[in-house]
Amino acid sequence: MRIGIDLGGTKIAGVLLDQNGASRAEIRLATPRDDYDATLRAVAGLVADLEARAGAATSIGIGMPGAVAPATGLVKNANSTWLNGRPFAADIARLLGRPVRVENDANCLAVSEAVDGAGAGAHLVWAIILGTGVGSGIAIDGRALSGRSRIAGEWGHNPLPNPRDDERPGPVCYCGRRGCIETWLSGPGLAADHARHHGGSLSGEAIVTAMRAGDGAARATLARYVDRLGRGIAHVVNVIDPDAIVVGGGLSRVPEIMEALPAVAAPHVFTDRFETPIRPSLHGDASGVRGAAWLWSDG
Repeated sequence: MRIGIDLGGTKIAGVLLDQNGASRAEIRLATPRDDYDATLRAVAGLVADLEARAGAATSIGIGMPGAVAPATGLVKNANSTWLNGRPFAADIARLLGRPVRVENDANCLAVSEAVDGAGAGAHLVWAIILGTGVGSGIAIDGRALSGRSRIAGEWGHNPLPNPRDDERPGPVCYCGRRGCIETWLSGPGLAADHARHHGGSLSGEAIVTAMRAGDGAARATLARYVDRLGRGIAHVVNVIDPDAIVVGGGLSRVPEIMEALPAVAAPHVFTDRFETPIRPSLHGDASGVRGAAWLWSDG
C-alpha cells in the first residue's frame, strides 16, 4: 500500500491506496497556517493514522505548494509562505524515520491523471490547476517532470500571452510581478476582473451562476476568462505539444468553460489542426493526494 499526502494552504489531505489504486482510507484536517513546526506534526500524525489502518509500513509521497530547491534542500515558491526557506523534505523524513518523496502539488495532479485518470495511457500529460491559485505540472509516462531547478510546469507565474492594450501591465501578483497568468485565471482573478469591469464583489461561483441566469456582465466576464485561458494554453502547447491536457481545480467544473476552450485556443496554436484533448480531471479534488501516493509507483 501507499500513502499520499496533499499539503495545502487550508487543509491537509491523506489517502491510503492499495496496489490497484483503490482508496482504503482518507483523512482531512485543517492546515496549521503560519506554523511550520505544527505543520510537520500534523503531517506526521496523519501518516501515523493512515499507517495504523494499513497495518504495515508503507511508502509515503507528499505533494506541496512550491518546490524543494536542489542546491539547498529548502522550500521555495510556496504560496504557503511559512514553508519557504525551510528544509521541509529533510525534516519530515527525519520525523517519520524513513525516505519520503516530496513533489510539487501540480506535478502530483499530473501524475495522478496520467496513471489512472483523464490522461491515462498518454505519453505526455500537461495538467493545469485553476483554483485559488494557478499552477500546472507535467508527467511523462506517469512520472513527474520536475526539471533541473524543480520549476517545470510553473505556468501561473508567466505573463499572460498576447496581452491586449487593456491587459497591460496587468494586476499585481503576490510574487512581485505584474500580469501573471495567476492574476487573471485564478478564482480570485476572475472575481477581480469582474469587479474592475462591472463593479460589485461577486465570487467566481456567483459569476458563473449569474451567467447561467442570463446576466450580460457575467457572460462578458466569462468570455474574457475563456479567451485568456485559451491564449495561455496555446502558449504551452506550442512549446511541449502534450498528448493530453487535463484541467483541475474549481473552475474545471464549469462545463461552459471546458467546452469553449478548444475552439478558443486553436487560433493561437502553431499547427494546421489542433486536436489535443482538453479534459477535466477524472479524480477531481482527490487527484493531488492520489498523485502523491503514486510518486512511488516505480517501487
